[in-house]
Amino acid sequence: KYSIPMSVLSRRTAVVVFLSFAFAYFLSALLRAITATLSPTLTADFALDSRSLGLLAGGYFLGFSASQLPLGSWLDRHGPKKVLLGFLGIAVVGCVAFSMATSFSALMAARVLCGVGVSACLMAPLTAYRRWLSPATQLRANSWMLMTGSFGMLASTLPVQWLLPHFGWRPLFWGLAVLLVLAMLLLWWRVPAWQAAAAGPSAADPEAPRAGYADVWRHPYFRCMVPIGFFSYGGMVAVQTLWAGPWMTRVAGSSAQEAATGLFFINLAMLCTFWGWGLLTPVLFRKGFHVNRLIAWGLPLNFAVLISILIAGNAAGAGALALFCVTCTFVSLAQPAVGMVFPAALSGRALSAYNLVIFLGVFVLQWGIGVGIDVFSAAGASATDAFRATMGVYLVGSVASYLYFLWAPGKTP
Repeated sequence: KYSIPMSVLSRRTAVVVFLSFAFAYFLSALLRAITATLSPTLTADFALDSRSLGLLAGGYFLGFSASQLPLGSWLDRHGPKKVLLGFLGIAVVGCVAFSMATSFSALMAARVLCGVGVSACLMAPLTAYRRWLSPATQLRANSWMLMTGSFGMLASTLPVQWLLPHFGWRPLFWGLAVLLVLAMLLLWWRVPAWQAAAAGPSAADPEAPRAGYADVWRHPYFRCMVPIGFFSYGGMVAVQTLWAGPWMTRVAGSSAQEAATGLFFINLAMLCTFWGWGLLTPVLFRKGFHVNRLIAWGLPLNFAVLISILIAGNAAGAGALALFCVTCTFVSLAQPAVGMVFPAALSGRALSAYNLVIFLGVFVLQWGIGVGIDVFSAAGASATDAFRATMGVYLVGSVASYLYFLWAPGKTP
């Protein structure tokens, strides 16, 4: 019903298209992670507690999540180029609004706008790759897009920390707005337009998007991947983009500069990991090591690392947190696997629906960890014990989601 032919780009065109999308995703990841580096400054300027800081950082993911379902339909109907350009315009407005905010509510509203605006920066290229690249190349492109995101997160650490004393945080967001406009110009110039013939039945049938989401949510493979996407993937992003910084300053006793350095090396480790996945996944898949097996073998390593962090407490610094994030990247393979389970005409909706799951997890966990820290602190726990207890609750959810993945019916891709 949804089958359409796949047109494969030439190697040169594919590289140019990848780089164009990658620049936009680089900025998206920088914008996502910058609150971890700015958390001491924003906490001081706006008198934020842990709950408010978590909510502010999570506002990005709230806006991001809210746009995913319409985004998937629009991507299938109108194509990545047109949709991404429209969304990036919202991101520009969000950056300008954040730079001008004078209250927590204004900061929060601007952060939500930023999340909406960059919410297509990964889904648009993945939808394009689903139709323009071969399956093995899709897996490599997905991992290298995530590597590009790690470059953005690297840029959000030490470079931002170095620029803060000279410019302050508000001009940084004006600079991000300018870079987003440049990304829009590059996409408009270099990314091919969506061909009407490639849009499949969903472009001609206005009821197709509704039926398509029903097909996505009912699919057993999608369902078996939902809990680990919410807890393991969402938790990794929540730690990487926010709570790694406060852990280093409030638990491990690092200074703001030391925490920024630690975040730099965490994101460098993630960059190298995703680069490695891009090289290895085609080889592993040819040898029969498919997504389910890699996730089943890899996530227990992540649980072991988190348990060791909880035991170590204030002795666990950037190296331990980097190892936690790296061992969690096994679950990142779930996203392209979900996209390839569905026909190409449904790829935008399938990928966006799964992205919704991930980023709802990020929002809930990023805010929930802050709430947990405040609750345990109010009960008399030290900062170290409050962080440990909250992360212990997260560990229970992650293990439960993993057991569901192992035992869920119909998870053959």
